[in-house]
Amino acid sequence: MKKFFAILLAALLTVTAVACGAAPAGSPSSDAASGSGDASEAQTSSQSESVESDLAYVQNKGTLVVGITEFAPMDYRDANGQWIGFDADMAKAFGESLGVEVQFQPIDWDNKVMELEGKTIDVVWNGMTLTDEVKSAMTCSQPYCSNAQVVVVPVGRADEYQTVESVQELSFAVEAGSAGKAEVAALGADFTEVQDQATALLEVSSGTVDAAVIDSLMAAAMVGEGTNYADLTYTVSLNSEEYGVGFRKGSDLAEKLNEFFQASIEDGSMMELAETYGVQAAVLTK
Repeated sequence: MKKFFAILLAALLTVTAVACGAAPAGSPSSDAASGSGDASEAQTSSQSESVESDLAYVQNKGTLVVGITEFAPMDYRDANGQWIGFDADMAKAFGESLGVEVQFQPIDWDNKVMELEGKTIDVVWNGMTLTDEVKSAMTCSQPYCSNAQVVVVPVGRADEYQTVESVQELSFAVEAGSAGKAEVAALGADFTEVQDQATALLEVSSGTVDAAVIDSLMAAAMVGEGTNYADLTYTVSLNSEEYGVGFRKGSDLAEKLNEFFQASIEDGSMMELAETYGVQAAVLTK
């Protein structure tokens, strides 16, 4: 009999110990685990909503704010101070397709990603080279134009600078944060960073630097006979590249723009606009 009671007592103690060790459904540890799961689900839901709502965000506020710089023939002001150009006019047409007003916001090119993330702009649409750095920081459209970085020098010295090797000892003006800056840095040449490519041309024309590196599309429109920089010309091409449009990381506006680009190619409106600004040879239609 004593042996029976001893066994029964041991069993009761085991059950009690197990019950004490388990956390009740309403205990802090149980609630913490549940709360952690809820928080994780909420965070995932919030992130998904943020990514998926960029189009809705723009349509709800009724405006698409486009980050640009002065960059003919892509973005520049007409005699009335209105923004025009191949990129500017395409942006207006895209905004119309979304049912929103397009507003142009000049930006510091070096701060374009910060401007996007801070929502002071909704898109960077300004002859932007699709570098690895750009593609890692933004969700980008498909390429829509081909381009190159070219060396701009005074007409009187153009014959001296026809090869990459011949320009390496020159002093350059480059736009801060640009593909041109990256190419000059790769050459190991001396350079001064300026606000935009238009300023880089001014530096060469005024003689404060030997040369500038700018986009070939801009060079074709801005230098040489019949332009404001008839005393300048471009010689060496340092690379080949493509333009794209950049949105916030994960934005669904990029796919919407790709659809718009395709429709514009098919109906001929993109090429018609390109011919207006003399960039038809650079437009990518495939």
